[in-house]
Amino acid sequence: MLKPMMRRLATFAIASTLAFASQTAPAQSPSPEEITLAGWSKPITEIIHLLAEPDMGFFRNEGLALTYLPGAGGGDALRNLLSGQANVAFTDPGSFFAALDKGAQLRAIYDIYPQNVFNVVTLASSGITEPSDLKGKRIGVYSLSSGTRQNLQILLQQVGLSEDDVTLTVTGLLNFAPLIQGRVDATAATDTGLALAQRRGLKDINVIDVADYLNYSSDLLVVQESFYQENKDMLRRFLAAWRHSVEWMMRKPEEAAQLAVRHALDGQDESLNAEIIALRNRASTSELTQQQGLGTLNLETLQTAADAYFRLGLISRKISVQDAVATDLLSRTQ
Repeated sequence: MLKPMMRRLATFAIASTLAFASQTAPAQSPSPEEITLAGWSKPITEIIHLLAEPDMGFFRNEGLALTYLPGAGGGDALRNLLSGQANVAFTDPGSFFAALDKGAQLRAIYDIYPQNVFNVVTLASSGITEPSDLKGKRIGVYSLSSGTRQNLQILLQQVGLSEDDVTLTVTGLLNFAPLIQGRVDATAATDTGLALAQRRGLKDINVIDVADYLNYSSDLLVVQESFYQENKDMLRRFLAAWRHSVEWMMRKPEEAAQLAVRHALDGQDESLNAEIIALRNRASTSELTQQQGLGTLNLETLQTAADAYFRLGLISRKISVQDAVATDLLSRTQ
């Protein structure tokens, strides 16, 4: 009689021990979900908020393992997205519009830089101070497929001019040398490109900012429609991490500049890093984002830009921006 009772007691004791152990043992953390971001650039200082992930863990804290896939332009980022090599693309509106024009099913989910960062630079001695002065002039651009050319076209359009009224010269990324040497009268560039040129001795210049004539986004985060529909929770966490990383870069620019020395290909000069970071922090905010949070998409300015691209012949049909953006992913990341 005792033996069955003893066996029952032993079984109960083992079961109780296992139940207690399952309640008190630390829970196993789930493996982070992998997410790949296709960029337009190599690992450079202006994206240090992403490159600092091993140190800061913004995405890791949201249960994500971030991989950055370098690229050579916004079109390259979208090609990597559409080929399945990446889940999210860091690209420019022009490349986004062009892909939509060709039938790609895409959604813009975040406005990285709501401020336009493109400009046209001239020497003070040229007397060129506004877009209308560019008529008949030689203007340098990075390449014929670059954002410098597209934004120059936008700028000219705003004052009733076109490329037919100027002479384009492809200068490559080091496009300030031809300006100094007199081979062009003006050069189309970006704020960070200008900052680097000024560090190298460029002075006595006039700067025409595209934002003063049409201020629309410089870069967006874009996903394929199918990924957006099937992975909304992951994308919300991704955008929450993105926002936290940008907020860190704004709150601690000195720390970001220091980490760029270690993580960015162009980050050897810490003081230049700080200048570039300040420019990108400034471009990341607008009156709209101050009201509604970082990344808020401005449908009005994006639509204006899309219409301008159509009038320029850069896309073959009109695009309805509201049909190609997602505004529901940021609501839980405030």
